[in-house]
Amino acid sequence: MLYRFFLACFAPFALLHFPMSKTSKDNSDKLILAVPKGRILKELMPLLKQCGIEPEPDFTDENSRKLRFTTNHADLDIIRVRAFDVATFVAYGGAQIGVAGKDALEEFNYADIYSPLDLKIGYCRLSVAMPDSELEEADCTRRSHIRIATKYPNLTARYFERKGIQAECIKLNGAMEIAPSLGLVRRIVDLVSTGSTLRANHLTETETILEVSSRLIVNRSALKTDPERLGDWIERFRQAILS
Repeated sequence: MLYRFFLACFAPFALLHFPMSKTSKDNSDKLILAVPKGRILKELMPLLKQCGIEPEPDFTDENSRKLRFTTNHADLDIIRVRAFDVATFVAYGGAQIGVAGKDALEEFNYADIYSPLDLKIGYCRLSVAMPDSELEEADCTRRSHIRIATKYPNLTARYFERKGIQAECIKLNGAMEIAPSLGLVRRIVDLVSTGSTLRANHLTETETILEVSSRLIVNRSALKTDPERLGDWIERFRQAILS
């Protein structure tokens, strides 16, 4: 009882002397744009410029350990994360808007993501590949079960399921190309741009599962609660694509 009396009497004075941090308040009202690291970021930079977004100077420094960056817009910050994680940040509300590949969107199929624009960057394809020495057996339609190494188990399983084949997917996040030579699998499914990595590891594409490009994505719940600001950024990106 004494503790409650003390709290009731002095809590208002404590709030007067120790008000909520202005920075915390401001940050809670900011929009967060999630973008991928690496090659896609380099392709994205001209679009950001056309949208009128200027991140702080060390944003493009690949050696920087920072993950969150301010911009020339007081109500917009950018986070720089792994390409595969952008969709997750947007889907769960960590960011309200982002740039993600169609591969990630199809793999996770998040219900709370709206994808209004194809940004026409980050072109590549998600393909099946196998060792050159086994190309004579490339037709897998005669098989009912195959084992595949991939970062995309959901996409891969759905693709082969449509062909009446059960795909046993071994999840790897990298170094896919070495898996066949080590006897782990006979096929891989991975993103392909020029095909040089496949050729260097004596692999050949046999099928294309998905044509990939980068998309502007928005959190559906955020779009409902803040349609004016998010709608403005969608339109800015739309105009940037057309220019």
